[in-house]
Amino acid sequence: MRGVILAGGLGTRLHPMTRVTNKHLLPVYDRPMIYYPIQQLVSAGIEEILLVTGGNNAGDFLRLLGNGKAFGLKDIHYAYQEGEGGIADALGLAEHFAAGEPICVILGDNVFEESIRPAVEAYREPGSGAMILLKEVDDPERFGVAELGAGGSVTGIVEKPTEPATSLAVTGCYLYDPRVFDIIDGLDPSERGELEITDVNNRYIEWGEMRHHMLTGWWTDAGTVPSLHRASRLVAEAGDNPVLRQPSDD
Repeated sequence: MRGVILAGGLGTRLHPMTRVTNKHLLPVYDRPMIYYPIQQLVSAGIEEILLVTGGNNAGDFLRLLGNGKAFGLKDIHYAYQEGEGGIADALGLAEHFAAGEPICVILGDNVFEESIRPAVEAYREPGSGAMILLKEVDDPERFGVAELGAGGSVTGIVEKPTEPATSLAVTGCYLYDPRVFDIIDGLDPSERGELEITDVNNRYIEWGEMRHHMLTGWWTDAGTVPSLHRASRLVAEAGDNPVLRQPSDD
């Protein structure tokens, strides 16, 4: 399995800070935001990562991360997304890198308290279809919301619903088999003019090939000023949590 981190976009919700840098290079407590998804993939046993970014500061990631040896990686690969085509559009750039293997995808502004390793291992068992990571939240209307059937399977995902059917937010970590790229190739842009990851997930749901993993530890994005502050506070309070304290060159 290979890892993909999506770290593009303009970060307009974090202006004026992101007028001069990519939001994923902003600090969350004592290290750049981008460290956290890398550390998660490493904790899950993934040694080869593609980082997809864009904008005017793409070169800063190479200067910061190099070849990934400080994290224990075999290598970090880089891809450049032109414009803002959405999460699924950015993921489509990973097709050559994936080379027919399953992939674990993390949005670059997501921070998880616990290792995603249990979810990755559960997915590897059959190694096909898709898996999303879910977390109960107080403000589900901010996220994609998963709806569950009587048997506990995911029956649909609604993006930012005004009246959420559940409080189960779809976090920014997804596991896919190689068919994800065929799905992306067939997507039409949404009203926002983007290729939506929710449409990708709903396609797997239609096929009956979507599983889910419930998170027990905290999870937050860091894409707004309040959530960036919250992420920093949570990391600070986590102390010596090994998932949050890598790499070893502190």
